[in-house]
Amino acid sequence: MNVKDLFIDYFVSKGHKQIPSAPIVPENDPSVLFNTAGMQPLVPYLMGEPHPYGKRLCDYQKCVRLTDLEEVGDTTHHTFFEMLGNWSLGDYFKKESIEYSFEFLTKVLNIPLEKLAVTVYKGDDKIPRDEVSANAWKSLGIKEEKIAYLGKEDNFWIPGDSGPCGGDTEIFYFRGDNVPEKFDPEDDRWVEIWNNVFMEFYQDENGNVTELPRKNVDTGMGVERITAVLEGVNDNYQSSIWQDVINKIEAIANLPYKGNEKSMRIIADHLRTAVFIAADPAGIKPSNTDQGYILRRLIRRAIRHAKKLNIDINSNWDTEIALIIIAKYENYYHEIKDNKEVILEVLQKEKTKFNHTLEKGLKEFSKVIARQNNEQIPAEIAFRLYDTYGFPIEMTVELAQEHNIMVDVAGFKQKFKEHQEKSRTAAAGKFKGGLSGNSEIETKYHTATHLLNAALKEVVGKDVHQKGSNITPERMRFDFSCDHKLTEEEKKATENLVNKWIEEGLDVTHEEMTKDNALASGAECMFIDKYPDIVTVYSIGNVSKELCGGPHVKNTKELGHFRIKKEEASSAGVRRIKAVLE
Repeated sequence: MNVKDLFIDYFVSKGHKQIPSAPIVPENDPSVLFNTAGMQPLVPYLMGEPHPYGKRLCDYQKCVRLTDLEEVGDTTHHTFFEMLGNWSLGDYFKKESIEYSFEFLTKVLNIPLEKLAVTVYKGDDKIPRDEVSANAWKSLGIKEEKIAYLGKEDNFWIPGDSGPCGGDTEIFYFRGDNVPEKFDPEDDRWVEIWNNVFMEFYQDENGNVTELPRKNVDTGMGVERITAVLEGVNDNYQSSIWQDVINKIEAIANLPYKGNEKSMRIIADHLRTAVFIAADPAGIKPSNTDQGYILRRLIRRAIRHAKKLNIDINSNWDTEIALIIIAKYENYYHEIKDNKEVILEVLQKEKTKFNHTLEKGLKEFSKVIARQNNEQIPAEIAFRLYDTYGFPIEMTVELAQEHNIMVDVAGFKQKFKEHQEKSRTAAAGKFKGGLSGNSEIETKYHTATHLLNAALKEVVGKDVHQKGSNITPERMRFDFSCDHKLTEEEKKATENLVNKWIEEGLDVTHEEMTKDNALASGAECMFIDKYPDIVTVYSIGNVSKELCGGPHVKNTKELGHFRIKKEEASSAGVRRIKAVLE
């Protein structure tokens, strides 16, 4: 039994309900391209909404984090990873949380007590030192010398400048023999394996701190890291999670792992992430914007490193590796099994598209290097490599770094912006997230998407279904199934109907029920498989009924005036509306 199964079985035995992993691509969260942590899909419930599964939850969550993309290739970094988590939403708190963590580590995973150490929050002028956590650890046998008290940088969590916050306690494991008597957090032989965050305060915009009436626990433990620890390897890619994939790459390249680690790790990591993004219900395809840009970049970077290993990139090398990854995860995530052919098609098409330009591009790059005489590669050339040969700027930078040459990245970005409408977020790699989203205006837009969906069914036809949405504080974007461009009359009728419902002041209510009952009641749902067996159904008067995680306004009068700014094609059979609330 692997660590995921052990974790879920343990916490279910302690009264927790297992919730399904949310999709990698989050709904209605403009602050991130992907779910980056186990807590992210639970934001509304951490903010106070009741969860349909109750107050004790556990799961393993698919995550994609790109802030460390350039670090992939070392022993520990990954773009896709799985996060184990357990939550208390106003139920148990510090003492019980720590006892559960300790029992799971020492009794289920059989980690020796002497190999564990912890950090706790040392406090400041507003929040006292966390003696409750420290005493809980001591009562379990953790010696004073194995407890380190650290400040806000290390042991405090807050989403941005304000919001629910609190100290955390981090659990460390000692890699190696001869465990020191005293825990030194700076000694890198101590590896953090679990983090328990205690949300017990609220900090406002002025820095004032008050105690929360309902306190939450949010924990996170990385599957890749804990597996490597349990198996006694210092290289994550030598653990059982990766061994069959690495073995396959060795066989395809006819080269040993030793001496070729970086390229093999990048191929393994990037193809695994590409498999999960391509399988997501959001239907992401390689493109030059947003999640599609990342998918394209990962596949192309894997191809380039395959070429460095002298793999015949026109062969089925990527399919062979992808099939191993699919087999490994399809029993845990049904979308991997359901979308197997989609995954393989995405890889094949992008490989074919990139391969025929890669050779020409690399030859052109060699000419550029020869001409530059160790000077900076100018923006014009970097953009030509992108525009003509399909080189993402990151690939040009990576290639240039191998020759100790700089690239005018700022100039490239300016040209990038001038020539095409592309996602600056994806290009600049700004990935943030957490509880800082869900502002008042975003909540209004979220409710407005439900009204728009209902109005399109009335005006265009019952066969209209939501295919996706994206919300920012400035606007809403709504994708829907439709086989034609909306006429001016259809757009105006849709807009008028939404505004009519807003003016009627319809109440927004929600109730919990089984998924089957929700569907039987006529509730609309996008990506039905991502929802748990018990769901929340939001109703807006008698005009809209949808499965949804919230948040929403209480009454439609709060929305203001709805205006459609643009209606356009999104993809085959899918149209897109951009609209604002004024």
